[in-house]
Amino acid sequence: MKSKIVAALLAAPLMAVSFAAMAQSTPVGKWVTIDDSTKKPKSVVEITDNAGVLQGKVIKVLQSDQGPHPVCKKCTGSNQNKPIEGLTIISNVKKNGSVWDGGQILDPATGKTYSVKMTPAANGKSMQVRGFMGVSLLGRTQVWQRQN
Repeated sequence: MKSKIVAALLAAPLMAVSFAAMAQSTPVGKWVTIDDSTKKPKSVVEITDNAGVLQGKVIKVLQSDQGPHPVCKKCTGSNQNKPIEGLTIISNVKKNGSVWDGGQILDPATGKTYSVKMTPAANGKSMQVRGFMGVSLLGRTQVWQRQN
């Protein structure tokens, strides 16, 4: 009996580390986006899970040519001239094997919406975010860094 208790106590921290590692290999959390041209941090996006469907919202703009509180000038419809901070830019993404896809991503710089595919690194510290039109080969990939 005593050996079972000791074994359970030793196994608990290992299981907690496993669960923490698995949780980090999902897109859920806060991510720092990197500007394609300057290679500097551009914004912080928080991705949340609602019953297996992911969405992402810009929670902070770190760099902008419009000043500290930019708006989505090139967006159309209900997003036109909306503040970028608070703007939902990722929607309807679902798990598909080891990637998350099937949804859309909005580029506030162009106002265009693309299909999206997100692939977190095994260590959970970075994630490839690919926006594309039609097939995934026709698009662009950014690497986002998980915010601690």
